[in-house]
Amino acid sequence: MPLLPDTARRIDDAVAAAQSHGRVPALVAAVVRDGEPVHFTGAGEFTGAGQGSRPGPDTQFRIGSITKTMTAALVLALRDEGRLVLDDPLRRHLPGTPVGDVTVRQLLGHVSGLQSEPDGDWWERSAGVDLDRFLGALTPEKIAYPPHRTHHYSNLGYGLLGAALTRLTGQPWWDLVATRLLVPLGMARTTYHPTEPFARGYVVHPWHDTLREEPRHDAGAMAPAGQLWSTTDDLLRWATFLAQPEPSVLTPATLAEMCVPVVISDLDSWTAGHGLGLQLWRRGERVYVGHTGSMPGYLAVLAVHRPSRTGVVAFANAYTLHGGHIGELGLDLLTAVLDAEPARPAPWRPGTEPGTAPGAEPPADVLPLTGRWWWMGREFQASWDAATGELVLTSVPEHGQAWRFTREGPDRWRCHAGSNEGEVLLVRREADAVAALDIATFVFTRDAWPAR
Repeated sequence: MPLLPDTARRIDDAVAAAQSHGRVPALVAAVVRDGEPVHFTGAGEFTGAGQGSRPGPDTQFRIGSITKTMTAALVLALRDEGRLVLDDPLRRHLPGTPVGDVTVRQLLGHVSGLQSEPDGDWWERSAGVDLDRFLGALTPEKIAYPPHRTHHYSNLGYGLLGAALTRLTGQPWWDLVATRLLVPLGMARTTYHPTEPFARGYVVHPWHDTLREEPRHDAGAMAPAGQLWSTTDDLLRWATFLAQPEPSVLTPATLAEMCVPVVISDLDSWTAGHGLGLQLWRRGERVYVGHTGSMPGYLAVLAVHRPSRTGVVAFANAYTLHGGHIGELGLDLLTAVLDAEPARPAPWRPGTEPGTAPGAEPPADVLPLTGRWWWMGREFQASWDAATGELVLTSVPEHGQAWRFTREGPDRWRCHAGSNEGEVLLVRREADAVAALDIATFVFTRDAWPAR
């Protein structure tokens, strides 16, 4: 369903204002909800094939560091296959490297202490080198801080993660991205090199509004940090994946793990941080995940609100958005959509046990566990989710995330959501009747004020 006219107008106006005030040749943005593109807008024109034409949903821009989110997804996928451990030191996968004490997890979360850039000329505006030359240029001095002392964004770290992926699999990084991510997700217009139609990228002169077209170099061994090109249509597919992953590509649990903060990068207000390859932002009570990106001549942002499965993508074909920041624009657009059109609650449906008619009761051994329970004068309710086969405990009145338990054996359940995640629920019985629920030594009874 498209955005409401008033919401669409707000997005259109914000993009038009950012393009005009920011003095960029072209600026585009798009919104996705529940896996469906619901709005596209653009302002300005781009040169190249069809000179003077308006950019569209299929126009490629360079996405810069949004590439890192895909590199990180590959690392986590190999972890899930047992081919690496996040706390592996880098030397385990790149033997002989002089920065081998840093771990895979630290590199993913930008807390490795590595310097931001590799040696040589500024890599983003220079032709890249091959993997052997890249690794051969490393020295121990590339470690600027002790790991985890502080957040320090490192492009170099993602070049090293890409090198580790190649050495671990025997496949080039780009082949892994294409075969394991892009093809399964139908992202055919996300490419290593630009393909028409694509927006040329520029630096805008600060005083007389002239343009200088920027080179489009192959980043070589640094490609995992920022090489790729994409379109709004394709990156909306990636936004959908970040909200609700395709399990054959990456499990929902692993994607959720990527969104857990590794470090807070804004210690004064706690509004920004990094997970495992994803930037994290807080706007009010909402948390967004995604990444910004820049390469000479290009700016990009991808921001996703996972609970509502809503995402925004925006691109500009200039290196500077005067008076603003592409990341803030993306967060503003996403917030505007969510404020104007909050996600509707999922419709209630009668519980259905697989293979039974709607409204079927819980299994016989689960039924005595449902209902009201008490702990230290506080009331809780246990219910049965037939669709997932989970026992669900919520506070009364409902507050915070529900505890969701899956069965591990007779009278034994494991929590996998909420503050008790990982803890075990044991059913206590007396004379074969359920007497209490023991969750990590906290005993819940039917009596609001049990005797000691």
